Amino acid sequence: MRRNRHWARGVALVVSMGIAVVAWAAGEEILLLGRLSRPAAPEGLPDGWQPLTFKNIAATTRYSIVPDGARFVLKAESRSAASGLYRPVDLAPTAYPFLSWRWKVENVLAKGDERRKEGDDYAARVYVAFQYAPDAATLWEKTRYGTYRLLYGEYPPKAVINYIWANRLPKDAAIDNAFTDRAKMIAVRSGPDEIGRWIREERNLYEDYRRLFGQEPPRIAGIALMTDTDNTGESAVAYYDEIILRPGR
Repeated sequence: MRRNRHWARGVALVVSMGIAVVAWAAGEEILLLGRLSRPAAPEGLPDGWQPLTFKNIAATTRYSIVPDGARFVLKAESRSAASGLYRPVDLAPTAYPFLSWRWKVENVLAKGDERRKEGDDYAARVYVAFQYAPDAATLWEKTRYGTYRLLYGEYPPKAVINYIWANRLPKDAAIDNAFTDRAKMIAVRSGPDEIGRWIREERNLYEDYRRLFGQEPPRIAGIALMTDTDNTGESAVAYYDEIILRPGR
């Protein structure tokens, strides 16, 4: 197995990177990715986002800010590669239940298969990580998470929701990640019918978590995105824009 031995990459991706979390005023819309401008360097990244790589995967996805008409957007190019970008937050999903974004893909993956470990690659996905709360954990969780913290110096997230542009999974279907049931996969889009078009999405994080995990969600730990092709050995190109957290209506 190519992935993290202790946790599937769907969980390992969004472990805290030790980045300072910006404080926001209660009730305001939070723009995590948007209003990009021409970067000072060719590989410049959006403010507040940091690359996230994996020890056993040498080839990384290339992220860059590129022009798209009159604006700039984030482009991801992956060739038998995997890495992501991560943005930490510390927010209650009851206060900020709505996540919206725009995305576009140039292709889906012929060998991609959401139900198989060797097919766990996606042209585009947006992750939401939820915090582990020791005070509300079971004895088993405290033991396992405590061991992880001893090894790596911090707790991993309790759970992850992956909003994916699916390869085969029907639109709106939701399944466990091929590596762990702590990461859920929701097919927001599926297949090649809409490739080459910008699509705007909005999800209710609070309701999705309750439906998928059967309990109240803990606080949001961070948002991540990734275009990855390391398992299938294929190539993919995707674009991301306007990632926004919104307060409840």
